[in-house]
Amino acid sequence: MIRRRPLLRAAVVGGGAYAAGRHMQRRSQEAQYAEDEQNQRLADLEAQQQYQQPPPQYQQQQYQQPPPQAPPAQGSSMLDQLNQLNELRQQGALTDEEFAAAKAKLLGS
Repeated sequence: MIRRRPLLRAAVVGGGAYAAGRHMQRRSQEAQYAEDEQNQRLADLEAQQQYQQPPPQYQQQQYQQPPPQAPPAQGSSMLDQLNQLNELRQQGALTDEEFAAAKAKLLGS
């Protein structure tokens, strides 16, 4: 019986150390799992935000309104109006810049 106590004591201590080691291993695995899950959530969120926001250059173009188009004049065609503008420019009543602006307004571009 004297021999059994040291062996029993060694078995209890060894078993306790084994149980503590398994407990610590389980805790570290749970912590690693939680960290991996959090990293995956962050990656998913970043990917979602990336697809929601267009690049800045496209945002500016998206909100620009098209230039207003001039209503067609009644009784005269666009060709007649262009000819009239050209005659005014040739007579000197319109400068080249004014002619280009009026032509652009007339053509709607």
